[in-house]
Amino acid sequence: MKKITKRNGEKDEFDVHKLRKSLLRSGAGENEIDSVVDYITGQVTEGMSTHMLYKLAYAQLRKKSPKAAGRYRLKKAIIDLGPTGYPFEQLVGELLNDQGYRTRVGIISQGKCVEHELDVVADKPGVRVMVECKFHNDIRRKSDVKVSLYIHSRFLDMKSAWEKEANGENTKYEGWIVTNTRFTEDALQYGICSGLRLISWDYPAGDSLRDMIDRVGYYPITALQSLTNAEKLYLLENNVVLCKTLMKSSDVLRKLGKSEKQIEKILNESLLITGES
Repeated sequence: MKKITKRNGEKDEFDVHKLRKSLLRSGAGENEIDSVVDYITGQVTEGMSTHMLYKLAYAQLRKKSPKAAGRYRLKKAIIDLGPTGYPFEQLVGELLNDQGYRTRVGIISQGKCVEHELDVVADKPGVRVMVECKFHNDIRRKSDVKVSLYIHSRFLDMKSAWEKEANGENTKYEGWIVTNTRFTEDALQYGICSGLRLISWDYPAGDSLRDMIDRVGYYPITALQSLTNAEKLYLLENNVVLCKTLMKSSDVLRKLGKSEKQIEKILNESLLITGES
């Protein structure tokens, strides 16, 4: 079995089952998966990078199913939300809105001791959540235990202030950290011990960031191939982060100078990716 080179430089055996699983998650059909797997298996060379492997698989999948291809590149699409991290905060806010929370993104709030800039505050009856979003442009970068310690201390300061404001009302306060990459083992251990809820690209199983997005179809506009990078940046700067939002705000595409035919193509791709077609 040929070995491939991971992003961190380590060598690992090419795992066809892992490739098949990632294609299956994208929503590709069995015939499409078989075709892509057969092609990639024949293209793998000793020492090939996982990045090149991904590019080859994506290129093949795009020919067979634009819908599945858009979903397959979800991790890359989230990376492309950078560099500020604010669109990622908006994405997280929208995911919580879908869960019945009322969210505020990017606010300044006074804690018991000091003032804090909070990424997302989410409320629903009896619950208030402080969410810190740790966005990384480098998929290899992990959020370590120092992040968990720092955010927990901020949460406790805010919790003290909120409890005073509540004046005896029975409200549960929670601290969350959401990252588009992963946590170190120490960070996860501290989160479990301290009561912080940690959500990463693939943690916890069944309720990870990827799972949350797949469940509701909240795919970012950076997953679209019918837009240029400059056009995606324009949309992000105008608070159009999700394909679902774009589908309700097609006028913004006219401001970009898109023709009706181009707009139709963009909206059709959005429909395919979100699963609303």
